[in-house]
Amino acid sequence: MLFLTESEVRELLPLVTAIDLMEGAFHRLATGDALNQPRRRLILPTGSVLHYMAGADAAYFGAKIYATHPRHGAHFLFLLYAAADARPLAMFEANYLGQIRTGAASGYATRLLARPDAATVGVIGSGFQARTQVAAMRAVRPVRQVKVWSRSEEKRRAFAVECNAAAVETAEQAVRDCDIVITATNSKDPVLDAAWISPGTHINAMGSNQAQRRELPAELILRADLIAVDSLEQALMQSGDLLMALDPELWSAHNIIELKDAKSRPSTQEVTIFKSNGIAVEDVAAAAYIYEKALAEGRGEKMKIYS
Repeated sequence: MLFLTESEVRELLPLVTAIDLMEGAFHRLATGDALNQPRRRLILPTGSVLHYMAGADAAYFGAKIYATHPRHGAHFLFLLYAAADARPLAMFEANYLGQIRTGAASGYATRLLARPDAATVGVIGSGFQARTQVAAMRAVRPVRQVKVWSRSEEKRRAFAVECNAAAVETAEQAVRDCDIVITATNSKDPVLDAAWISPGTHINAMGSNQAQRRELPAELILRADLIAVDSLEQALMQSGDLLMALDPELWSAHNIIELKDAKSRPSTQEVTIFKSNGIAVEDVAAAAYIYEKALAEGRGEKMKIYS
């Protein structure tokens, strides 16, 4: 069994490769060759939370387990197993694994749903997830301008320097008239106004995965022509953006579908949304690639498993 560190994950998993891995995983979800189990949470009186989710993809299956505390941060691990015989294969430090697969999933959704000529990107949020989101947009579309806003002027200016973006003074300035909009925040309330979103815009909303939190207003959810989620089962538990806007019984009537079933953008003028919660099969696909690369290159620390 191998143990792979954050630095090894970064070195072995290029973002462009990860986008292709996400495309393959969602295709296998569509054919039934991949399986996903939604995230569950164990909430302690101390404020600590244990999050766990599992998935299977072709020759591999695994689980991501992470612990969070609002004042003390988060700690991520991923466990990879062989589907044929349940043999443990690898343990990963998984903070960056989650960051890159989340960006890559948005990259794949954008490849499908954004206009082919989409060239301007507006970002609300300047944390580590936002960085990979922007990199993924540049990998799949001819991006010529990125604008960013977040509550911290210092952080958005640092983000702008690092990501070759323009830091702006308001959320409206960041997203108005943009071809692609990204929300990557920890806000519990909407961070933009539906009126700021132009016809033909594609939106990647990935900051919230809790039922009582949302980044997008109900008006925008109701206005959108197509909304893709990574998992309907998980969205019914954790997509506050959708749950707080629309009764789940009406989701299908509003063209809310799984990303595995999305084919392409309906038309150049329609508004599309990818509501990302992050699912375990994405982690499995990414981890399997890293594991195979590590084996081929003799990377990773060998761990002995006692039975």
